[in-house]
Amino acid sequence: MRIKRGVFAKKKKRALRKSVKGYLSTRRGSIKRAKEAFLKAGANAYRDRRKKKSVMRALWQIRINAAARQHGLSYSKFMHLIKKANVKLDRKILAQLAAEYPAAFKNIVNKVKVK
Repeated sequence: MRIKRGVFAKKKKRALRKSVKGYLSTRRGSIKRAKEAFLKAGANAYRDRRKKKSVMRALWQIRINAAARQHGLSYSKFMHLIKKANVKLDRKILAQLAAEYPAAFKNIVNKVKVK
């Protein structure tokens, strides 16, 4: 006896349609185009989750550089002094201090300048 797959095919298509709900035009309407769009979106999301980390690091570097230059240091000199002074703060925290707590950042700069 032959097994027909209509139920399963319909279930897969229904799940795909639910996934591409907000897409435009044939990317939502046509099953073939919707499947392509869904796969491409997944690939982009995977890649960009990794890319996000380098983008954030670049942003932190820009913020630290801007704050360090207000105190007469370049980014590279400031980071060199941080490592020499054995200050255990990463770029994320330094950038946050520079943006939200300039007085605390100034204390760090003064501390590393002295050593």
